[in-house]
Amino acid sequence: MSTIAWIGLGHMGAPMTAHLVAAGHTVRGVDVNPAAAEAAASRGVTVVSSIAEALQGADACITSLPMPAHVRAVYDGPDGVWAGAAPGTLLLDTSTVDIETSRWCHTGSAERGFVFVDSPISGGTAGAEAHSLTFMLGGAPDDVARAEELVAPMAGKVIACGGPTAGIAAKLVNNMMLFIGVMATAEGSQLAEQLGLDPTVFWQVAGASSGGSWPQRVWWPVPGVVESAAANKNFDATFSVDLARKDCGLAVQAGEATGVHLPAAELALSQLEELASRGLGGKDCTLVTLFATPDGTLRGYDPSHDLTHA
Repeated sequence: MSTIAWIGLGHMGAPMTAHLVAAGHTVRGVDVNPAAAEAAASRGVTVVSSIAEALQGADACITSLPMPAHVRAVYDGPDGVWAGAAPGTLLLDTSTVDIETSRWCHTGSAERGFVFVDSPISGGTAGAEAHSLTFMLGGAPDDVARAEELVAPMAGKVIACGGPTAGIAAKLVNNMMLFIGVMATAEGSQLAEQLGLDPTVFWQVAGASSGGSWPQRVWWPVPGVVESAAANKNFDATFSVDLARKDCGLAVQAGEATGVHLPAAELALSQLEELASRGLGGKDCTLVTLFATPDGTLRGYDPSHDLTHA
């Protein structure tokens, strides 16, 4: 069994580390949020006060952080991963970052004698709890094979995507498609309702037909249809607007860099940015359904009970 340093014990990190502990690994975790650290400790993670302490004797270090800037700071800071890890340590980043940040992690790690694999994930908090996440790995084949073994307790599927940055590239494209799919479910759910269709019946029709998709199955934005949907909880976040806006923005940025035209992704991004401008960045990304309603009100969403404004 391995000793693993884990940086970032948020909504994804806490359940993921719990599966590593259950598999017999020792996990030493760090988070700036005391509540997140406490939640991880309750699941068996040894919470420590610094990255350097987490890295002492660690065979691997896994980062799970919100933004590319956080990843760069954690890796290259004076008390960061590169400063504290032993040579040969396996470094995995599960964060969703831009291609250039991932390439920077690969290059900087190799220059310092570390092994880096970009290791983004898909499946959300439900997948993290159920250890059914999809891991998309990018790096040298031997390094990826080593990473595959380490992430197995957290994963439903592990896919070797190719060389350095191939994992994060796959994640950006996948999430772009997700947010376009969220727009389809948003518009479909509201048109079906205005046409008088029973929401559950139409959800069954779409799921058995060509309109089916992952957001349709899991995030249907009408209350009382799908248990896992944020629509049942006043659209409190399972995947926040702010994180969706970041991921979709990175995909649009990649399109600009490669010359690929992404009009649907740009529309999805504009809707997420509009929600954020209304102070709703902490709500669930499926709240874009507001833009499909005839009068700007949405069944299942009561702004007066919105914890974002509490």
